[in-house]
Amino acid sequence: MKNRILHFVVLITVQLGFAQSNFLWQGYFSYNEITDLSESSTTIYAASENALFSINTTTSLIKTTNTVDGLSGQTISSLYHSETFNKTLVGYENGLMIVINEVDGSMLNIVDIINKQLPPNIKKINHFMEFEGIVYVSCDFGIVQFNLATLQFGDTYFIGANGAEISISQTTNYNGFIYAASNTGIRRAAISNKNLVDYKQWELIAAGSWSGITTFSTDLFAVNAAGDIHKYDANANTFIGYTALAQPLLDIRATANYLIVTTVNNIYIYNKEMTLIRQINTNQITESNPSITCATIIGNIIFIGTREDGMITTSLSSTSVFENSTPMGPLRNNIFALQTTSDALWTVYGDYTVDYNPYDLDSYGVSKFSKKGWLNIPYEKVLGTKSLTRITVNPANENEVYASSFFSGLLKIVNDEPKILYNQTNSGLESLTFLGPSYIDVRINGAAFDKSGNLWVTNSRIKNGLKVLKSSGQWQSYAMDNILNSAIDNSFGKMAIDKNGTKWLTTNRDGVVGFNESINKFKKITVGPDMGNLPISDARVVAVDNRNQLWIGTTKGLRILPNVGSFLSDDKLTTNPIIILEDNLAQELLYEQFITDIVVDGANNKWIGTADSGVFLVSPNGQETKYHFTTSNSPLPSNVINDIDINSTTGEVFIATAKGLVSFKGVATAASDDLNNVFVYPNPVRPEYEGTIKIAGLLDKANIKITDIEGNLVFEKISEGGTTEWDTTAFGKYKVASGVYMIFISAQDGVETKVKKVMIIR
Repeated sequence: MKNRILHFVVLITVQLGFAQSNFLWQGYFSYNEITDLSESSTTIYAASENALFSINTTTSLIKTTNTVDGLSGQTISSLYHSETFNKTLVGYENGLMIVINEVDGSMLNIVDIINKQLPPNIKKINHFMEFEGIVYVSCDFGIVQFNLATLQFGDTYFIGANGAEISISQTTNYNGFIYAASNTGIRRAAISNKNLVDYKQWELIAAGSWSGITTFSTDLFAVNAAGDIHKYDANANTFIGYTALAQPLLDIRATANYLIVTTVNNIYIYNKEMTLIRQINTNQITESNPSITCATIIGNIIFIGTREDGMITTSLSSTSVFENSTPMGPLRNNIFALQTTSDALWTVYGDYTVDYNPYDLDSYGVSKFSKKGWLNIPYEKVLGTKSLTRITVNPANENEVYASSFFSGLLKIVNDEPKILYNQTNSGLESLTFLGPSYIDVRINGAAFDKSGNLWVTNSRIKNGLKVLKSSGQWQSYAMDNILNSAIDNSFGKMAIDKNGTKWLTTNRDGVVGFNESINKFKKITVGPDMGNLPISDARVVAVDNRNQLWIGTTKGLRILPNVGSFLSDDKLTTNPIIILEDNLAQELLYEQFITDIVVDGANNKWIGTADSGVFLVSPNGQETKYHFTTSNSPLPSNVINDIDINSTTGEVFIATAKGLVSFKGVATAASDDLNNVFVYPNPVRPEYEGTIKIAGLLDKANIKITDIEGNLVFEKISEGGTTEWDTTAFGKYKVASGVYMIFISAQDGVETKVKKVMIIR
């Protein structure tokens, strides 16, 4: 079952109101958490946490849809495909509804439910039911009509006692009536009644709490909260107990030939004679034993949605063969940390609270993305390591990777196989001791390699908080109780190593601590004008830029140490805020923002992640904010940014959020050592392309001149980093004409040169 089907992914084109072209963005979503399924005669549609995929059962073609294509990053709660109108409806927990036109892939965001004057916690969309072109949308407050032809909402029905708001789990049409299952009973009203907004038109025919209701063949079935299936008796106008489920209902639905009832551990499939023809228990799916969320049938194939293992398929006739048909992706959407190399991306999923509490302890594995696709190393293979919070690749050997655990120690992965778990028994790492000698808790977080190939790590809440695994395999510890106010109460965040070999460690109680073993000294940057001038002692991230400045992100803003070399020469280290002018008023850049990450690109710009305000890209000195990406103006699925990293070769910026991983194809790559690998893309530039031309593989501060075929200069620039853009205009005045353009590149000293050509077709 672990052998997943690999298909080409078809990305649909969507018109969005983003300032940046969607060609600049890429989504890397997990499709493992299935929330709902829907079907047509030839296609299965699946909703995961905040993305969709569909599989054509005839061609086996997979299509994925995520925030890059226009979906919201919010949690999907319901899905429905109308075969008559060839439209797919996506319902969200916050009340948002998106209608996808499957003909051209266009999307319409409908916010009527979100905008209703109701408490936000009762706007969840639970179910869609179509009848004669009208979809009846079941919500936590009542029922809303939606017209598939006009794409407009109609009436809203509040059908509780005296017109109260009640949670409707599901509706169905049966013998001319709409039946609605709710937490306060089953109600019905004539579907032809023009006055259904009057709650008095809705008749209560069964009291109690009901989880689902559906029409199958000529009968009506409903399931109560206890898991008892009832059949409607029209003569008595009541529901009569039919059979009892072993667990509460999660989903009930009917196809033309089958009634499918789902609980967390079982799927029950009945034919038209209500004979149980197949029961699937999770124990039968031996390789994963998943939690089931829903199921449906197309032809002879059963499609099973699960909470952690995506979509599983089996046939009606088979009792032992199960296959996973989920698009490849990371294990989860909530990626806590990542690191890129030139040709791979590593991610981990553990976490801790704002106060560095790792509980509950996450039992997730590690994922790697490369040209081969996604490789997921499950929890069962990571040697019992919990709460993996950082990933560090050896720059001298990219096949050697270390995953920091904020509970279990340090996991070494070699050639994609977990090999060693370093902990208190086999290394210099130590368990915290304030909870007694029998309690083992080895909290490793920040990690970085120095120029000599030694791996430095932080070990929280112990006396000897700084450790190094030397390239020789030996461990060494450094006591920090003299620099920290209370070592056993301190937790470490991210760390960085500068060109002088100084280790910069972030702490939650003592700001930033620097250490250089060559002079055997610790120094501290914390709050107060004489102690370092941080806005708060809780520092989370440090980054050394291309000008040897130390950028410090805290839970209350940003500070800059002007020169990391001052650690070696000055007794006192003082940081400064960045003051910018906004609306002619002097303000502090990112004032009181909770900063989660800072990454420096090849042009010395800073990518800054925040805890709730998205991502900022600022200029090398911080005076210009080039981009501020949020969920409202970009494909970011969440404004909660966990981690950022940049592929220095391609310039692709990977952004891990609480609800998914996306990347932005930036242009700031690391500078090359020579001009041997200069390339131009796209080439040729075709009429439909509206972006810029990229000239990559450059030396830093290379001179670029572009002329037309007659030698007329149209562009000139000095590069910063390894990539430069040209907007195909003559010095910004007008778009150049079709033709071949010459690109002359020379190093700063003029010794090395390169000539390239690009064709532009208007």
